[in-house]
Amino acid sequence: MNVKPLLCAVFSTLLILLSSVTYAQQNVSQEQMRQAQEAAAQNQQVDVSQYIQSNGNSTGRGSNVNVPNSKNARSLSDEEAGLPAPFGANLFDGGFESERSDGLNSAYLVAPGDKLSVQMWGAVNSADVVTVDNQGNVFITDVGPIKVKDVPANQVNNVVTQKIKSIYTNNVNVYVNLLTATPISVFVAGPVERPGQYAGLASDSLLFFLKRAGGIDPFRGSYRDIQIMRQGKIVLEYDLYDFLKEGQLEAFSFKDEDVILVKEQGPMVTVEGAARYPFRFELKDTHSAGKDLMYYARPLAKTSHVAITGNREGGFMSVYLPLNDFTDFNMVDGDTVLFNDDIRPQVISVQISGSYEGPSFYTVEKNTRLLDLLSHIEVDPKQSNYGAIYIKRESVVEKQKELLEESLQRLERSIFTAPASSSGEASIRAQEAELVTKFVARARQVEPLGKVIVAENGKVANIRLEQGDEIVIPAQTDLIQVSGEVLMPQAIVYNPDAKLTDYVAWSGGFSDRADDERIAIVHANGLTSFMSSDNNLWFSSENGSQLAPGDQILVLPKVDTKLLQSVKDITQIIYQIAIAANVARD
Repeated sequence: MNVKPLLCAVFSTLLILLSSVTYAQQNVSQEQMRQAQEAAAQNQQVDVSQYIQSNGNSTGRGSNVNVPNSKNARSLSDEEAGLPAPFGANLFDGGFESERSDGLNSAYLVAPGDKLSVQMWGAVNSADVVTVDNQGNVFITDVGPIKVKDVPANQVNNVVTQKIKSIYTNNVNVYVNLLTATPISVFVAGPVERPGQYAGLASDSLLFFLKRAGGIDPFRGSYRDIQIMRQGKIVLEYDLYDFLKEGQLEAFSFKDEDVILVKEQGPMVTVEGAARYPFRFELKDTHSAGKDLMYYARPLAKTSHVAITGNREGGFMSVYLPLNDFTDFNMVDGDTVLFNDDIRPQVISVQISGSYEGPSFYTVEKNTRLLDLLSHIEVDPKQSNYGAIYIKRESVVEKQKELLEESLQRLERSIFTAPASSSGEASIRAQEAELVTKFVARARQVEPLGKVIVAENGKVANIRLEQGDEIVIPAQTDLIQVSGEVLMPQAIVYNPDAKLTDYVAWSGGFSDRADDERIAIVHANGLTSFMSSDNNLWFSSENGSQLAPGDQILVLPKVDTKLLQSVKDITQIIYQIAIAANVARD
C-alpha cells in the first residue's frame, strides 16, 4: 500500500482546519475589539486587553482573567513622570495571590444564599444541607427557623446547636458547618485604574476589591479618603495611611451592590532629602502641621533643618527653619519639603599611628591644635622619635593628586602635539609617545601619602588639626633604608662615619638606570632633600644636616635624553612622585 498519497491528504486536511481556526480567532478578536470601541464611545472605561483575554467570561472569582499591571494602564504626562511616587503607591503592585479553594475564613459573616451542612446523631439521626433564606434563617425540621444571618462562620455551629438542643434536650449530638458562601457584586468607582463591578465574598477586604480594580490612580486618587456606600449613604470611611503605617484596616462585611468610592486626591506635599520615606504625601486637611508629615516621612536622626518651598497667595514662598520650628509650620498643596543636615560638626576625629601608648583614636574639639593633643598622648622617649612627628592629611593627598595630574596632562600635551618634520622624526615621536603613555599610566597609579611636615630640629609646629588627620610618631630606629635604582634595596645599620656612597655601595651599587647626580633623601620627619654621589653635597637643605637614623635613601631613575625630548617634564614628575609618595617610578 502506498502511504504517500494518504499522508498528503491528511496534511492538507490539517492545513484547512488550522486555517479555519485562525479565521475564527480573528473574527472573535475583531468582534471583541468592536465591542470595546463601542463601550469607549459611550464613555465607559473598559480595558481592551481584558475583553480579549477573558473571551467573554465574567470577572468573578472563578474566572481566569489576566489583569494588566496598574503601572501600564495609562501613560503618564511629563509633569507626572517627573514627580516622586506617592506614599503607598506600591500597595497594589504585583499579581493576585492564591486563595483557599472554599474562599472562606473564620471571620466571614453568614449571608442569605449561603449553604450549611447540618448533621444530627443519637436519639435523632439526620444529615441535610440547608440554605439561608432571604430573612437570614435556616429551617430545621421539627425545630423551626434559626437566625444565622451575620453570624461569624466560626460561631455558626454553636448558634444552631443551642437552638436544636433547646428542642431535643437529651442524647442528641449536632455538627454544623458552613459549606459555601454566596458571592456578592461590589462596584468600585472614582480615580482607580479600572472602575467597574467586581465579584467577591462579603468577607473580602477593601484592598481585595481595590486591587481587582487595578489599584488607586497614584496621581489622581486619594489614599486617605475612601468611602463605602450602601444605598446612597456612607457607612464607613477608610484612611489607608493607617494601614500603611500601623497595619490598621477595619473589617467590613460587604453586601450586593455596595459601592467603594475613591475620592479625588487631596493636597500633596513632596518630601526630599534626609528622610526615610522621600515620597509625595497626601494631607488630611487643606492645611497640615509639619509634625504630621514627620510622622509619615520619618526624617533621619542627623536632620537639623527643613527647607520649605511653595506658593502662597502673595506669590512664591521659601522658608528655612530649624527642625523643632517645623513641627508647627502649616503646609499647603504643592509644597516641597527638604529635610537637611545643616549642623556643622563641633568635634573631629584624629588617628594616632606609629610608636605611642594608649588609644589610637581621639575625638577633640573642632579648633584643637597639634600640641594640645600631643600633651595627652603617652610615648616612651626611648622608643619614639618624638622630634620627627608628621601628619598624613586627606586634603593634602587630594592636592598632591591634582598637581600630579596637571603635570601628567601637560606632559601628554607636549608629546602628542609635537610636530614632526620628517618620517624619521615621526617614527621617533611615535616611539616616544608609546613610552610616555606607559609612564603616565604607571604614574597615575601612585597614591600620595599627604604628608604635612610639622617637625624640624626637634621643634613641632602647633598647627590646627583637621577631621581625619593621622598623626604619625615614628619609632626610634638604627637603620637607613636604601631603595630605588640600586641592585639590592635593603635596610642598613646607621654608621655616623659613612657617606651616601657607602650606603649605596652596601646595597650593591647603582643600577644601569640610576640617576647618581640627584638622589632623594627622605628624612624621618617627612622632609625630602637631594644629594649628589660625586661630592655628597646637599642640593637643597635648609639645615645642612647629614644622614640620620630613620632616613630613606631613594635613588631615582634617569631619563634617557636620546629617546625622550620631554626630559625636563618627566624628571619633574619623577621628583613629584618621590616627594609625594616616597617611591621611585621608572
